[in-house]
Amino acid sequence: MTVPESAARGWYKSSYSAQANECVETRRLVLSGMAVRDSKDQGGPALLFPTEAWASFVAGIKGGEFPTD
Repeated sequence: MTVPESAARGWYKSSYSAQANECVETRRLVLSGMAVRDSKDQGGPALLFPTEAWASFVAGIKGGEFPTD
């Protein structure tokens, strides 16, 4: 699903990302939730996550629930 410009604010990349656009970008949706897209395909589709699901994902990352190897 492509996120309409009228439904979302600006896209952001992690400050840890290389300048080669080999990462994902996030965009907070105006109504609620988060959109995620591939930085190499800025006009392509985005995954949409409800606020609660995104918060749970971020908490899992911060809590070390996902392996980094």
